[in-house]
Amino acid sequence: MHKIILMMTILCGCLNATAENYPYRNDYLWLTVPDHADWIYKTGEKAKVEVTLCKYGIPQNTEISYEIGPDEMPATSTGKVQLKNGRAIIDMGTLKKPGFLDLRLKATIDGKQTEHHVKVGFSPEQLKPYTKNPNDFDAFWKQTIETARQTPVSVTKETINKFSDDEVICQLVKIRIDNRHSIYGYLTMPRKAGKYPVVLTPPGAGIKTIKNHDDKYTRAGLIRLEMEIHGLNPNMTEEQFKEITSAFDHENGYLMNGLDDRDNYYMKHVYVACVRAIDFLTSLPEWDGRNVAVQGGSQGGALSLITAGLDERVTTCVANHPALSDMAGYLDNRAGGYPHFNRTNKMLTPEKVQTMAYYDVVNFARRITCPVYLTWGYNDNVCPPTTSYIVWNLITAPKDALITPINEHWTSTDTNNYQIIWIKKHLK
Repeated sequence: MHKIILMMTILCGCLNATAENYPYRNDYLWLTVPDHADWIYKTGEKAKVEVTLCKYGIPQNTEISYEIGPDEMPATSTGKVQLKNGRAIIDMGTLKKPGFLDLRLKATIDGKQTEHHVKVGFSPEQLKPYTKNPNDFDAFWKQTIETARQTPVSVTKETINKFSDDEVICQLVKIRIDNRHSIYGYLTMPRKAGKYPVVLTPPGAGIKTIKNHDDKYTRAGLIRLEMEIHGLNPNMTEEQFKEITSAFDHENGYLMNGLDDRDNYYMKHVYVACVRAIDFLTSLPEWDGRNVAVQGGSQGGALSLITAGLDERVTTCVANHPALSDMAGYLDNRAGGYPHFNRTNKMLTPEKVQTMAYYDVVNFARRITCPVYLTWGYNDNVCPPTTSYIVWNLITAPKDALITPINEHWTSTDTNNYQIIWIKKHLK
């Protein structure tokens, strides 16, 4: 069964648990309301957006400048409009091919500039990947994982008292994944004796500690491993992490490291690490012997989908706005996935594009057989909706989607909490 839930927001915002207005602690509020309630049009249909700008909640009669362009691409048109009674309607035009248009807005009030944007889609269910499926894709990854497994998983554990209490116990684990690499992770388990499902949570992009330790999964009756991918102890200082990051030419430059050769690409051992982490989790005597979930967002969402495509033991997959998806899509004159290699000189060469195909989410999405829960927002400029739709369109396994159009590169607390509920609903 394929199910899409479209979560609309009132006045382009939402109320959180403390009833703060959207956006949080900001004098300016943009209201952008497309004339299709779901923000989706057919190719060839024109999209119109009613725009309101408020200061202190009071509609402003001011001039708005705007530009319109395809998702993550340069503007194809520009213009200005005068707000009357705080409102104006802007005709965004249309697209002849499936994709997204982005309306980028600017205004200056009392000498201060404020900006906003809104993306609408045109037949996005028809979007297809640019990335090709290599003929030897399965053989490459089978051999890669078999080679890694020649090194037995070995683990060291240290109890972390600050993350443990009468209900849960948290351990810092170091897992040897092949003959060269190890990873660290926080393993959180219920103290009560029993058999439990396991959840692997890979990290978002960056060279950083595991910041978002979360025991809600364990309190819901799940064993969870929050992992990092670089073999760096989370007890390192922020300054040490920054020093390692600066050793690369670019922020998150590890995603470019070795991209000319599929066997030397940095992310090779990362993908292997996710499978070996499941080797570890399924070796735990507390595992229930049936259920293996993967869950993450951005790079972690990508790695969750990748792991589900690589490892048939995965029984459920939850991914938010996945990165690393159709990364070469810019060569088709449209948005490609994070890390947006088009923005870095000489990163979309034929050799690098060939390597990308072995590491791109789209080619793992084709192979997923377990149920998938995918979430994304249209206004995301980090992991654009174009690439999230491409991934969604390729998944043939049972799948559910939560689309929150206003969302940029974030998820709400309610969305995050529902992911636990979704996983538990799909336990065997």
